[in-house]
Amino acid sequence: MTHDPCITDPDFYTVVFENDRVRVLEYRDRPGDRTNAHRHPDSVMVTLSAFRRRVSAGDRSVDVDLPAGEARWVGAQEHRGENIGDSGTHTIFVELKEPAGAPATRTPLGPDVP
Repeated sequence: MTHDPCITDPDFYTVVFENDRVRVLEYRDRPGDRTNAHRHPDSVMVTLSAFRRRVSAGDRSVDVDLPAGEARWVGAQEHRGENIGDSGTHTIFVELKEPAGAPATRTPLGPDVP
């Protein structure tokens, strides 16, 4: 079974950008929509709309109520989600591909710039 949200829930997740260091996903749903179990690596989530969701992992669940325009760190995790609010969810996830604590690499910008 794959845990890539773009495969488990292609109606909700879309890849909007990807390179060797990050993958950027757009997520949209409507009230009552549910996702299948999927996994995110360490990510930054940006809420483009306010929403209310239930996020579940194993036998635990938590209800979250987030405002629009917020950026927050989301540690690597596997979960399922359900829109339990009255409005759609619209978020962007910037998924990191580098392992935690990986050293930054420098790329020359030109012949005179290190």
